[in-house]
Amino acid sequence: MLFDDDETPAPVASLPPWEILIVDDEQAVHQVTELVMSDFEFDGRRVRFSHCYSGAEARQRLDRPGEFALILLDVVMESEHAGLDLVRYLRDELGDQNVRIVLRTGQPGQAPQSLVLKTYDINDYREKTELTHAKLSTVFYAGLRAYRDLMRLERARQGLRRSIDAITHVCDSDNLRHFCSAVLDQASALMGHAAEGVCASRLNAYAAARQGSRLQVLAVTPAYADLGPEESLDHLPAPVRDAFVRCMAEQADHYGPLYYACYYRTRDGNESLLYMSFSEVVPAEERELLGLFAANVAITYEKLLAREELEATQSAILHILGEALENRSAASGGHVERVGEIACMLAQAVDMPAETVRQLRQAAPLHDIGHAGIPDAILNLPGPLDAEQRARMQGHSDIGWQMLSRSQQPVLQLAARIAHEHHERWDGSGYPQGLHGAGISLAARITALADFVDAMVSPRCYRPAHTLQHALEEVREGSGSRFDPALANVLLQNAGYLQDLYRRHPPT
Repeated sequence: MLFDDDETPAPVASLPPWEILIVDDEQAVHQVTELVMSDFEFDGRRVRFSHCYSGAEARQRLDRPGEFALILLDVVMESEHAGLDLVRYLRDELGDQNVRIVLRTGQPGQAPQSLVLKTYDINDYREKTELTHAKLSTVFYAGLRAYRDLMRLERARQGLRRSIDAITHVCDSDNLRHFCSAVLDQASALMGHAAEGVCASRLNAYAAARQGSRLQVLAVTPAYADLGPEESLDHLPAPVRDAFVRCMAEQADHYGPLYYACYYRTRDGNESLLYMSFSEVVPAEERELLGLFAANVAITYEKLLAREELEATQSAILHILGEALENRSAASGGHVERVGEIACMLAQAVDMPAETVRQLRQAAPLHDIGHAGIPDAILNLPGPLDAEQRARMQGHSDIGWQMLSRSQQPVLQLAARIAHEHHERWDGSGYPQGLHGAGISLAARITALADFVDAMVSPRCYRPAHTLQHALEEVREGSGSRFDPALANVLLQNAGYLQDLYRRHPPT
């Protein structure tokens, strides 16, 4: 048996008492009220009394809303309307609409009941002579029951708001790892408890073949920071492992007094699991809220998973296409890949939006896709081109534009513009359109710089490779004429990045 069928009983925790405030200038009223009601209990909770002896003292004690469930308030204290003034202070200035207020007076003529009930936001009006257990019990039951129900509504309202906020933050995530980290953060915020958790997935396609217990840990909170991205069930902490085993066996959520494990299975058979542990017992209504949150997260997760699979396929196709073009040209091995990495670095350095950086990383390697329309004899000529050959070679910018611009996909639209403009120059002397300055798209200016540097340090059939230092000197020389001076300066400031890149991926 991997687990018991019986639920572990929730630990018994003493519930906090109902907080009652007595505001009255007569010591005897305080003493009698507390003596008569000392053994009162409602919803499994006892009562605890606090005492103030004037309206002014009560104002100081009530400087933060939400402390008391019920206030027994005298009308006449340091002034004839001290209690009524305190009611206005509570409702209008502090904005505490939840605390139940019962006015008590020994001089009914001073504040007629009908007028007070109509004018002031109170919940009951009593005479001080009503100090019997039966009379006070009626007041306490009515007041505390109303307060309890208001608090339930308030928690539901706050829970709904937290749920909407949490789903919004989760849906803003741009990839699976960010998504899973956001799920853990927002699940903790949603519950309003200190929580630790693990977000993991299991790919059924692999499991069916050979790795039935293999999980991928996608995100963890600090308590589980030692978990690696690939973990088998055996290596997970025992509480997490047992909860995940039960979830996968039952294909359903599972919870105990101090944890909640969410399970979701996609249409493709991939299993997603979320484990949250808490420092205190989670009430049933909050577990229900977490279950609702998990169901919404699961739907978003499946859509994000499908999007990432589509983007991965697109990236693979673009990469294969770039390599295929590279193999029939004079470019050295890895040229298009390195151009993509350098372009990505420059884009991040100038604070391009993250999504645009991602698209540029895919589009920049297609800058020379127009080479597909250039004869091999010109592409691989081991020497200088004559005027006719040069004109034919320069036509690859238009060919690339024509090939890519027919697609409506954002990445290919970006690649089309890069292919068309990456041989334009900052001073307007480039081709094919003679664009200059900011008239050249930023993506094309970035790619032109990345392409130039990598071409310089890569061997060609007609010349050996130059050093990186020589390439950077050429960039410095061409700043403001061939290249965008601001971008050239950024590149020169990141010489260390380039050195590391060529150490890891040297041109061949």
